[in-house]
Order: sequence, then structure tokens, then C-alpha cells
Amino acid sequence: MTDDHVYDVVGIGIGPFNLGLAAMLDSVDEDVDAAFLERDAEFQWHEGMLLDGTTLEVPFLADLVTLADPTSEYSYLNYVRETGRIYEFYFYETFQVPRREYNDYLRWVVDRLDTCRFNRDVTEVRWDSEASCYVITAHHPEADERFEYRAENIAFGIGSQPSIPENLRGHPEDDVFHTARYRHNRERVLDADSVTVVGSGQSAAEVFQDLLQRQPGHDYRLDWLTRSDGFFPMEYSKLGLQHFTPEYEQYVYDLPQEVKDDLVPNQDLLYKGIDPETSGEIYDLLYRRSIGDRDPDVGLFAMTEVEHIADVGGAYALDCHQWQTEESFVHESEVVILGTGYERPIPDFLDPLEAAISWDEQGRFEVTADHRLEIDVAGDVFLQNAEVHTHGVGVPDLGLGCYRNTKFVNRLVGREAYPEDVDTVFQDFSVEQFAEHAPNTSRKSERELTQTPTQDD
Repeated sequence: MTDDHVYDVVGIGIGPFNLGLAAMLDSVDEDVDAAFLERDAEFQWHEGMLLDGTTLEVPFLADLVTLADPTSEYSYLNYVRETGRIYEFYFYETFQVPRREYNDYLRWVVDRLDTCRFNRDVTEVRWDSEASCYVITAHHPEADERFEYRAENIAFGIGSQPSIPENLRGHPEDDVFHTARYRHNRERVLDADSVTVVGSGQSAAEVFQDLLQRQPGHDYRLDWLTRSDGFFPMEYSKLGLQHFTPEYEQYVYDLPQEVKDDLVPNQDLLYKGIDPETSGEIYDLLYRRSIGDRDPDVGLFAMTEVEHIADVGGAYALDCHQWQTEESFVHESEVVILGTGYERPIPDFLDPLEAAISWDEQGRFEVTADHRLEIDVAGDVFLQNAEVHTHGVGVPDLGLGCYRNTKFVNRLVGREAYPEDVDTVFQDFSVEQFAEHAPNTSRKSERELTQTPTQDD
């Protein structure tokens, strides 16, 4: 099927960020022709990790629209109003809502938008110079159907995918798998004699907690290994959270690229640690299980990298290395669950645009300050969670989705349809920001800094 209509924007991928863009576009006065394409048959947000008791790590105000427009019909509060749960939510008295309900909220928004198209697996994006538009080719994953869309602009939002290091691959996915598949594989896990969780981020912690709660009655040995220095909590203080703001994002963007490349990997605990509440619940459960000199049959071991996994018949041998003491050992487990993070690979469907795209020295996208791909064609490519290397750790944060989408919507409609927030936090990050707010501060020029004082001075 060829759609000859030229859309103002076509979104590739329907996750929270592109879904938020769709919702915000639906609410502006201008008639913006948009379509959003998703390869899956229906919307699900991290379905394999929708565990009972897990919550969002951000307040519900970081929904699809509220930080841009609190009056929007697509807000989380309107969702609980329309689903008859407003009073139940009122007495729930918490900002962090259940992850399963957040997924239900996103599905509720999808059902109210007519711009979302599912079963559309994009295979190619090219620029038609004669028509001055992008041509997006897609196919139905399970049927012999081909689709073609044309658009003046693109919103690139395919998200991340589970990352498993090459040295840990090649085993049956029922036995050795990423945390993203945990809920699908859980019945198999509960039948095992021994289970090992690798990694110490939030997903690994939630899987470990779920298995710890289910351990009685199943009698499996449960171990938790991480190469990190320890099982540390994520930074969640109010001042620490100000790193997830427009001001900090702009500060990072203005840094030299070599400084950014050194900065982001050293900010793990801003986004890769364990939620303090989850950490506390795990400890409390271990404490209760150990009353009366009982052995909870659980092991936690940090500073340990899993270098290889081998099938030894009925179990898997993990070649481990404690990097601080330089000791190696072998640990056996029937099931291994890998909390090894996510990656954002550049998809093959962008190959026809490769020559037009600007790349940095490491083969990554060059990106504008307002999150657009640097590309040598007339149409914009809006980036959704593909620019951590240029804008910092706040890029994947749900709380900055509205801010980014505000810039995209305003550019599409040619006016400030949504306010572009400035001066949102108490903290300053650059000298320029500080000087704007501190009346007794002035910024010295490079000449003044290098000038040698004389005796008269």
C-alpha cells in the first residue's frame, strides 16, 4: 500500500516519547498531519518487566503531556478520572505509580489517538529530492503487506534494545536471557535448582527481589553478581535530581565532546543504580529470612565480572573474575538472568541517508541543541533518546520528554504552541548561568584571566 499523502511528520517507533509527541500534536490548534509507525502488533511498554509491586522511578507528573500542558486530556490525572479511579489514586498518596498502571495509561492514550499505526516494520528511509520529502518503506511483520509513507519530517523514536555482551551469548534463551524477558520466562526460572542474576541496575534488582520473594516453596539457590563496586542506590536526592533538567542538558551540550565522553560513563549512579526503596525492601527481606540463625540460601557478590558462560550439561559455568583482588573462580547456575543494560544501535533502514547524515569521529550522530539530527536535506529528523552522547544522562528520562517534544511541536507549527521552560531549577551548572542569577558575579574574559598584574594594579 502506498500512501501518496505527504505528512508533516511521520514517527518511527511508538514508545513514551513519540507517543507523547503524538498526544501533544493532537492538542494544538493547527492541523498537523502526522502518522506514527510501530512494528509490534499492539502497544506494550517493557512488557517483560511489568512485575507486581514495581513502580516508575519518576513522579506521575512525568507523563506524556503534563509538564508541557497540565490541562491536556491525555494527562495521567485525566486517565484516572476517566477510568473511575481518581479517588482511589487520591488516597494512594504517592507520586511513584505502579509500572503496570503506567503501561495501562499509555495504552489508554494510544486508543484515543488515530495517528498510531501498528504492524509497520520500517525497512528503509530515503530522501526524495524531487518531491522534497522523506519516503518511509515498511512491511507487515507477519503478512505479505508493504507500506509506503511520505513525510516532510521524521521523529526517530525506536528506543533501545536489550544488550548482551558477545562473550555471554549463544545459549538457549530459556536458560540464559536478558532481564527484559524475565516475566515471560519466570515459570521456567521458578522450576530451576539455582538461579543467578548478573548486574546491579534497577532491572536486575527488581528481578532479584521478585525471585527472593518467591524463593520459599521453590527452594532454588539464588545468587546476585555485579562487576560494580557494590549494590549502590541510585541518586535520588532533590538536588541530585536537578541533573535531569533543561539547564543541565544545555550545560552538557555546550561542553567539548571529549569532556562529555568522559563525563557520562562516570555518572552511573544518576541513572543506573538501584531505587533506594527497592534496596531497602531487599535488605529487610534478607534480614527476616535470617532470623534464628537461618540461612536464606542467597549470595550477593560485587566487584565481579562474568567473563564467559559455558554449558556444562544441566547447568552453566560462569567464569568470574574479582577485579579488585585479581582472583578468578567458576560459579555454576541452572539459569542465568542478565541485567546487562540496553543499547541504541543505528538501524539499517537509515542506510540510504548515510551520506547526508553528519557523523562524529566515533560514528555517532551529530545533533543540534534542540535534538535534531544534523543532516544535509531540507527535512528535520527529530531524535528521541538517541543523543545521550551529546545531551547527557537526562536524554532517556521520562521527565524530559515533554521538554524535548515541546521544541519539536513548536518547530512543526512555527510558533510557541507550548511554553519552552527556562530557569526551572535552583542550581546553576555553567558560569554563564550562575552569573545571570548572582548580581555580584561577573565573567572574566580569557584576556583578563591571562593578563599578568603590574605593580600599579
